[in-house]
Amino acid sequence: MKQNILPAIRLTLFCAVFFSGIYTFLIYGIAQAAPNNGKGEIILSEKSNIKSKQSGKASNSPKTSYYYANIGQKFDKDEYFWSRPSAVDYNAAGAGGSNKGPSNPDYLKEVEGRIDNFLKHNPTVKRSEIPSDIVTASGAGLDPNISVQAARVQAQRIADIRKIDINTVNTLIEKNIEPPFLGIFGTEKINVLKLNIALDGLK
Repeated sequence: MKQNILPAIRLTLFCAVFFSGIYTFLIYGIAQAAPNNGKGEIILSEKSNIKSKQSGKASNSPKTSYYYANIGQKFDKDEYFWSRPSAVDYNAAGAGGSNKGPSNPDYLKEVEGRIDNFLKHNPTVKRSEIPSDIVTASGAGLDPNISVQAARVQAQRIADIRKIDINTVNTLIEKNIEPPFLGIFGTEKINVLKLNIALDGLK
């Protein structure tokens, strides 16, 4: 019995000290050398009609607002590019998916509702042109990016509402395309927050 209990106690104490202390401070130290001291990519914007991530409400003040580029945020106004759906309503404190499989009837009904809503707000888009990421939520519900196609199918709606040339919107999309990591990992993507801030910056 002693041969098993004593090593187990020593291992428990070692793990408690290492992972609760040494490892934590090691990661914290590495984070301090990263941009923004490990707090993520923070974007400042003086536009008052984009919802603030901190308050959850649109600000009427011209003061600068803070946004976090790597956390998915809700954009559902017709004059902006919509973000990817979220099963947790973009709550960073409770990230997660719906845990419903692709054959679940409730899930299928929910996706069908998103498709119908997208077509309603984008009448020039055909059902077959809708990319899956604009009507399905990510595993964490906080994906800050959409596919290039998801942005392009929204271009006409935004151009019509803002009364700007469609080519201007498409050019903005092209400028905000992020290539795969190191050129080989993942696919091309667009950060919705950055794209919408750039959209508001158009003259």
